[in-house]
Amino acid sequence: MSLLRNRRAAAAAAAGGYPEPAAYNIIPIHDVVMHGEHPSLRFPEVRAAVEALAHAADLPTPPLARDWDAFRADLFDWLGATFGFQLHNVRNQREHLVLLLANAQLRAAGTLPTDHPADVLHHSVARGIRKKLLKNYTSWCSYLGQKPHIHVPSAGRRAVQGVGPDTRRDLLYTAMYLLIWGEAANLRFMPECLCYIFHYMALDLNHVIDQSIDVETGRPATPAVCGEDAFLEQVVTPIYNVLKAEVEFSQNGTKPHSAWRNYDDVNEYFWSRRVFRRLQWPLSPSRSFFVEPRKPGRIGKTGFVEQRSFWNVYRSFDRLWVMLILFFQAAMIVAWDGRTPWDSLSHRDIQVRVLSVFITWAGLRIVQALLDAGTQYSLVRRETTLLAVRMVLKGLVAVGWTITFIVLYVRMWDQRWRDRRWSFAANTRVLNYLEAAAVFVIPQVLALVLFIVPWIWNFLEKTNWRILYALTWWFQTRIFVGRGVREGLVDNIKYTTFWVCLLAAKFSFSYFLQIKPMVGPTKTLVGLHDIRRNWFEFMPHTERIAVILLWLPVVLIYLMDIQIWYAVFSSLTGALIGLFSHLGEIRSVEQLRLRFQFFASAMQFNLMPEEHLDAVHGGLRSKLYDAINRLKLRYGFGRPYRKIEANEVEAKRFALIWNEIIQTFREEDIISDKELELLELPPVVWKIRVVRWPCFLLNNELLLALSQATDLVADDRTHWIRICNNEYRRCAVVEAYDSIRHLLLEIIEERTVEHIIVNQLFLAFDAAMEYGKFTEEYKPILLPEIHSFVIMLVELLLKENKDETKIVNTLQTLYVLAIHDFPKNKKDMEQLRREGLAPSRPKESGLLFEDAIKCPGNDDVSFYKQVRRLHTILTSRDSMSNVPKNPEARRRITFFSNSLFMNIPRAPTVEKMMAFSVLTPYYNEDVMYNKDQLRRENEDGVSILFYLQKIYEDDWGNFLERMQREGMADDNEIWAGKFQELRLWASYRGQTLARTVRGMMYYHRALKMLAFLDTASEVDVTEGTKHLASFGSIRHENDVYPMNGGFQRKPQRRLDRGTSSVSQLFKGQEDGAALMKYTYVVACQIYGNQKNAKDQRADDILALMKKNEALRVAYVDEVHHQGYTQYYSVLVKFDQGLQREVEIYRVRLPGPLKLGEGKPENQNHAIIFTRGDAVQTIDMNQDNYFEEALKMRNLLEQYNYYHGSRKPTLLGVREHVFTGSVSSLAWFMSAQETSFVTLGQRVLANPLKVRMHYGHPDVFDRLWFLTRGGISKASRVINISEDIFAGFNCTLRGGNVSHHEYIQVGKGRDVGLNQISMFEAKVSSGNGEQTLSRDIYRLGHRLDFFRMLSVFYTTVGFYFNTMLVVLTVYTFVWGRLYLALSGLEAGIQGSANSTNNKALGTVLNQQFIIQLGFFTALPMIIENSLEQGFLHAIWDFFTMQMNFSSLFYTFSMGTKSHYYGRTILHGGAKYRATGRGFVVQHKSFAENYRLYARSHFIKAIELGIILTVYAAHSVIARNTLVYIIMNISSWFLVVSWIMAPFTFNPSGFDWLKTVYDFDDFMNWIWYPGGLFSKAEQSWEVWWYEEQDHLRTTGLWGKILEILLDLRYFFFQYGVVYQLKIANDSRSIAVYLLSWIFVAVIFGVFVLMSYARDKYAAKQHLYYRLVQCSVIILAVLVLIIFLKFTKFQIVDIFTSLLAFIPTGWGLISIAQVIRPFIESTVVWDSVLSVARLYEILLGVFVMAPVALLSWLPGFQEMQTRVLFNEGFSRGLQISRIISGKKTNTS
Repeated sequence: MSLLRNRRAAAAAAAGGYPEPAAYNIIPIHDVVMHGEHPSLRFPEVRAAVEALAHAADLPTPPLARDWDAFRADLFDWLGATFGFQLHNVRNQREHLVLLLANAQLRAAGTLPTDHPADVLHHSVARGIRKKLLKNYTSWCSYLGQKPHIHVPSAGRRAVQGVGPDTRRDLLYTAMYLLIWGEAANLRFMPECLCYIFHYMALDLNHVIDQSIDVETGRPATPAVCGEDAFLEQVVTPIYNVLKAEVEFSQNGTKPHSAWRNYDDVNEYFWSRRVFRRLQWPLSPSRSFFVEPRKPGRIGKTGFVEQRSFWNVYRSFDRLWVMLILFFQAAMIVAWDGRTPWDSLSHRDIQVRVLSVFITWAGLRIVQALLDAGTQYSLVRRETTLLAVRMVLKGLVAVGWTITFIVLYVRMWDQRWRDRRWSFAANTRVLNYLEAAAVFVIPQVLALVLFIVPWIWNFLEKTNWRILYALTWWFQTRIFVGRGVREGLVDNIKYTTFWVCLLAAKFSFSYFLQIKPMVGPTKTLVGLHDIRRNWFEFMPHTERIAVILLWLPVVLIYLMDIQIWYAVFSSLTGALIGLFSHLGEIRSVEQLRLRFQFFASAMQFNLMPEEHLDAVHGGLRSKLYDAINRLKLRYGFGRPYRKIEANEVEAKRFALIWNEIIQTFREEDIISDKELELLELPPVVWKIRVVRWPCFLLNNELLLALSQATDLVADDRTHWIRICNNEYRRCAVVEAYDSIRHLLLEIIEERTVEHIIVNQLFLAFDAAMEYGKFTEEYKPILLPEIHSFVIMLVELLLKENKDETKIVNTLQTLYVLAIHDFPKNKKDMEQLRREGLAPSRPKESGLLFEDAIKCPGNDDVSFYKQVRRLHTILTSRDSMSNVPKNPEARRRITFFSNSLFMNIPRAPTVEKMMAFSVLTPYYNEDVMYNKDQLRRENEDGVSILFYLQKIYEDDWGNFLERMQREGMADDNEIWAGKFQELRLWASYRGQTLARTVRGMMYYHRALKMLAFLDTASEVDVTEGTKHLASFGSIRHENDVYPMNGGFQRKPQRRLDRGTSSVSQLFKGQEDGAALMKYTYVVACQIYGNQKNAKDQRADDILALMKKNEALRVAYVDEVHHQGYTQYYSVLVKFDQGLQREVEIYRVRLPGPLKLGEGKPENQNHAIIFTRGDAVQTIDMNQDNYFEEALKMRNLLEQYNYYHGSRKPTLLGVREHVFTGSVSSLAWFMSAQETSFVTLGQRVLANPLKVRMHYGHPDVFDRLWFLTRGGISKASRVINISEDIFAGFNCTLRGGNVSHHEYIQVGKGRDVGLNQISMFEAKVSSGNGEQTLSRDIYRLGHRLDFFRMLSVFYTTVGFYFNTMLVVLTVYTFVWGRLYLALSGLEAGIQGSANSTNNKALGTVLNQQFIIQLGFFTALPMIIENSLEQGFLHAIWDFFTMQMNFSSLFYTFSMGTKSHYYGRTILHGGAKYRATGRGFVVQHKSFAENYRLYARSHFIKAIELGIILTVYAAHSVIARNTLVYIIMNISSWFLVVSWIMAPFTFNPSGFDWLKTVYDFDDFMNWIWYPGGLFSKAEQSWEVWWYEEQDHLRTTGLWGKILEILLDLRYFFFQYGVVYQLKIANDSRSIAVYLLSWIFVAVIFGVFVLMSYARDKYAAKQHLYYRLVQCSVIILAVLVLIIFLKFTKFQIVDIFTSLLAFIPTGWGLISIAQVIRPFIESTVVWDSVLSVARLYEILLGVFVMAPVALLSWLPGFQEMQTRVLFNEGFSRGLQISRIISGKKTNTS
């Protein structure tokens, strides 16, 4: 330390002054002398780390360094000066490495040699961190055949003094990598790019340290990069500019992915050996790598090309589709035979036909080869000719195999028919075919063998032998990731068993209930001929189309129903795992009451370090010891594993923890003061001999004991045994007895006769009980009477104005009872005097107790607190079973208590735990609600505050009680003196940053408390408990301890019934331990701009920093100079000494932060300021709980345990969705999300081993991830769902993701339908982009078959199959429409219809249950059954159905399928801000129309028209029951997609609002579009915005869109032949004439538009004349038709169903070809017709809403449904909706 001491101070002194000390983050490394008393510097390990870095004096002087002082510089200073790193980067990474080293040495303390001094860094610590940090670099070097530039001498060559050269080398390499990483900015997303940079800079470092001579200059070698800020300007900025140019070229990501390079492309450029030859070092702008887009020589895509196509689903998961297609073919062959499958397969003909699957398989390989070539052709360049060769060869080989199999297959049958039997020659040809098939499947057989021995597969993939590259070249491209990702044998067996059972069930179901029943109708249809058609036939034998249409829904369901089976099997598996994990064993406070004794022991066992529990240490013995104790705790074998008694320190530790938890409940206002006293575990005072259990556990116990004493006639021993059978009863009896004794002795003055008498009386009771003669000497039957008088006495004492006369009278009565009535043997006065039970001489006044009473003053809070507790014990009855009343408090207590009986790793001490950080990205969401937000009323007259008061009525009452306790005299003062408290109360109930910060700061608070308990001796705990008992309540939330130059506030003693806090016992060192182990960084990206703009949010963020000492805020600062802008990553904190915000670090960036998606870029810039071994990612809508924070050090221990064949690199954490109580819609979303984040994640982690990262509060192995691309991916558009790509990246790079449910974090979800839909649109679009991504492709090909299935059905497959469900509805209704209009349905009615209903019914039932939310409902019921009980789960499900949850889930299915499909076809994925606010506001019809017109309304109307036309022209529809059964699911979908936005819209069926909404909608429709108009104002602007995806889509997307739009013309073709005017003609002329009619209608519309534009304004008479002429002409034509043709009036309505869809189809096609017609006159007409159609659609959607609004009762019913959960909790929703408020405080 001597070399570093006072380095900065000396410099300041030399300058002649002492400036303000420089700000520091956690440890004041820069000035140890000034901050010598800093809590973190008490750790010798910190001093050892600082000292280890100090040895730089003998290193070569840095080139270009000014004023270099070798004796004041450390290794970081030297590296910074030598290689041109920024000063603040050097300071930041110095502290980073010091903390890493210090924490590592703290954890390794038990494994180091006993004689190793703690203040000297051990070489193994430095080496361990270097190896972990550079593991990815060494793997990269090995992959590329390069020797790592890490030259570390052996451990034997250590210097005598201080740190040896080997350790210094380790530290130098580690520091070098950290400095590169810390300044790399956006390059951090490209880990192998950083490896390349480090590779050459480490080489330069070696040359400089070894003082090598430069061959060219003959001078000592100097780094290629040196000088001030040289690293940023010469290395980072050039590569950053490449990325920036690509992003600009992509036009904000709207260009096709194949046209520009994203982060992954640039990173994968460094996966090739050619990079060393082509890029070289130092970086030169002349290299092709730096060529900008549009210029010749530019490098294109690398490694993978993302193409928009649904074929990606097949290409990425081809093995799945091959399996499905081949089974379908084989099942069809067997089913077609008509016999049972086992009979059929016993015949050689069927066996040989089944062998045709190999022809199909080879054909599918051709498809795969064509897809590979068609999508990846742009990867082919001069350097990648082998790739082109492989593409061509794969296609040729696949064609060769197909031809071979066809030839061999034909030869088999040729021989069979010639011999008319399966002769020897024919069987020989079969054998030849099988031999070819055996060769064909050799790769699959080899894969199966390696699957059985996964460790060999991993070894072969991880080795970098060239021979293996040559052997595997044919099968896959050599890439750096995706190698060695196989799991262990046990995991293989588990997930293989899961999938084998699932596939067996699926294929059995598919064969017997889908495929086989369809064979008979198919044979019948194929055999039908001469069916009369209703229209002109373009081709013969169209009955075959009927076969296709009948099979199409069946095939679609067949392809997707594994998703259904997955929901079933995963739910059952998840429930089984949950049972074995002991979830849901404690579901209520009553169950907790039964196990509370064990709970106390469990808390000791799990939350206290092993050192405090005399545990047996070491290996298997330790594990066995833990397992036995867990069994004792969990099931209560014998007594609790450690009997907790009042005098033991463990009981006091438990009490401190429990009380702190209950105290946080009170601070959060989820319990009242009274409940706090009932729940807390009071310290042992008044010489009470037993554990003072919380009062809620002792309810009724004393009364039951009294009842037993009066009813049971027995001796003392029997009574006592009966009492002791219940621990709580025993404690209640003893505590009541001891408390009454102490109370009486306390209120009676000492040294008085009365005091002596009472004391002697209790001694007599004690003696009788000791000798077992109490029931012999006293009358137990009188105990109830004594009990009633004791209660009277206690109640008198609790009154504020005490009536001493009554107290004296009560004491006298008690005295008489105890002396005269209670004893069985009467004693005379003399005997009583001898025994000290009566005064020795009569008092002058003649009465006892008159002048002997001295009640403590009302300010003696502790005394009266004990009296209140005694009163509770004496009087409590069963009413305490509902304590606490608040459901959230009950949930948290039960979950926490249940979790301590689960399998949790043992806790280390705080000093030895892993250090961690929490990182929260924030942009511009609400920090705290301000006064205007709280009071501003919406259109219904509801303010946020009023809403919160009603939703959280209990909390509001508790808050007011707390404020009154803190001095608020009147409720109106809340807006003045307590306004900040009010803002916080409201903000803590919304999804605000304040709530998240409070929750995450619980980690800091918990660690401080645990650090105290770790280091506190038995004396400390005992004395501290006594100290706390002497106080009533102490405010402690804002205590500031003497660190960071701060000061300590004196605790204010308040006379209230609150509790005190363990923080009063801290010795000061706890802060150091907590800061060393925990850092919280909020990445407030635009905080600098907010400060400059004087934004309220900036002030609120500052207030949060002031309140929370461990909070750090990182933001991007923009410094504007003349002509350019510089960008900085800045870290700030609030300095408690200076009482202002101070800047800690300022690291310059190469340019603007946001090149990719906003959130991951924000996380990436701030991650350099995080610390520790782990980092938890927390979103802005999350919360945390103090009791859960206590378990964080247990969770971090999971990194030391194997989960399968690997230790985890990503720890999954359970979530609780806290927004479920807001409305029924929020409840649906909460239930759906809860089942996903619990049961779903549980199964994904074990047994399926495919859990990723879903934006949950997962904990990352920080060092592992920071060297492998960070905690998310950020490429524009493709990584819009940035979180899950961290999981993909982790899996592909050999990481391991686990899931743990003994700890939970709160999470808010969107609560309004519009918010939910936007969220689901974002997620669905994100999954669409994932489908195109290289990560999904590699997972689909690099994982084994069964894990591939798991990945597909739990990521993109879920959305793809949801889309298939909607397509099934479409294919079914379109197919029925075709059959009905063509006449085929009538022709096959008699022969085929009766036999095809079974299969069709199966398909429709499957589709319908999915549509109703089966994917969500089953997991939800199972999980609720597990955690809440089966009846509770069934009741919840039934209640949800009554609240129209099926309507919501069907609507949600439409959202998912629309956005997923559109994203794959056309792109357009974007981040959608959902707001996360409270939704009680009515959404206008225009707003709903804008959001849902394209995704739901138009599709629902299309389906409705199809079903209507089908009903009118189908022969089956004449049977109403059959029609209903066949189409009920389709009609339900239509109703859901149209009505859901209004059903779940507050005041959705209010008549006045409906009228106003329609006026608003028409104003929006006709509002002119303009340059400054917005989509919310003008239909025209919105209409153009809805076409954005068509402008950016590719050629194939446009072609497919046009092909899909052609379906609208089928209505016209089918319906015109049904018109009466057609006179049953089947001529093509009928259809052609209908187009003339379309042209005439369009011409009339154009004429009217022209006339309106020309005459309507100035020559209105001419306009009216044109209108009249058109009307007269139309009437004349109508009359002529009626007179001279078969035309009937009904034809008008029928033709509307034909021509309206045609018009929509024309408009849709016009939008696709807009670039070609926009400049012509046609476009204006398209716009006008489109506006007319939108009005028509709006009226169509509005009509049912208006009808329901007009009918009475629907508004009340809708309000009841929407807010049903609120009603059940006593909410006043009717007042919320109507705005009739009676109280706005």
